[in-house]
Amino acid sequence: MQISDQIVLVTGGARGVGAATVRAFANQGARVIINWRASAAAAQALADELGDRVIALQADVTDRTSVEAMLAAAQSHFGGPVTTVVNNALDYSFNGDARSQMETIGWDEFASQFDTVIKGALNVIQAATPAMKTQGFGRVINIGTNLVQNPVVPYHDYTAAKAALMSLTRTAAGDLGPLGITVNMVSGGLLRTTDASAATPDAVFDLIASMTPLRSVTTPQEFADAILFFASPWSRAVTGQNLVVDGGLVRD
Repeated sequence: MQISDQIVLVTGGARGVGAATVRAFANQGARVIINWRASAAAAQALADELGDRVIALQADVTDRTSVEAMLAAAQSHFGGPVTTVVNNALDYSFNGDARSQMETIGWDEFASQFDTVIKGALNVIQAATPAMKTQGFGRVINIGTNLVQNPVVPYHDYTAAKAALMSLTRTAAGDLGPLGITVNMVSGGLLRTTDASAATPDAVFDLIASMTPLRSVTTPQEFADAILFFASPWSRAVTGQNLVVDGGLVRD
């Protein structure tokens, strides 16, 4: 299925990587759902900017009933079911100086990340799968991090949740592949700049840029372009994979 024929759900789509991903799909002619939990104004402003092929819908991805209602509303609005999901929803701030240290971090912080990253992705995948199965086509794209391979800053809770999401990507690919559904992951490093990375000092950005072969820090727009690959016909034989998009900092 061409991207222009797809109906794409981007969770956490109002800001940062999510917003860049929404724009990337909309620019390719897809119909796009901006999922938001608490960013109503930003989500609606983005939908207004991109026109009538984009709609903003509220749902907490940790609530299965809320996710199912969102998918039903999207199908009613666009006249067809979601074909493609980008599991991007996240509630985290990357500030190495303020992060919880191993001596003090509590399980509640891990549980919070697992709730959004894993439970959220599971809810969305399970809710979207029946319609994808009926069509014999589906694309699931999970958003990961290069900290799994290169934990240069020990964000314990966030990295653990994303490592689990990588595992889910690979196991879900095995179950869903026979249904015509691919499941892949795109993993980034620190991006310049999103709300989540806004607290990062410029010196850290500059240091990371100096360590990459491209001598630059990846932008949300560059990262979103890689997401498009896994939704496109060119990736039709690819599933269960993780693509690191960080300027070559991690060569996996």
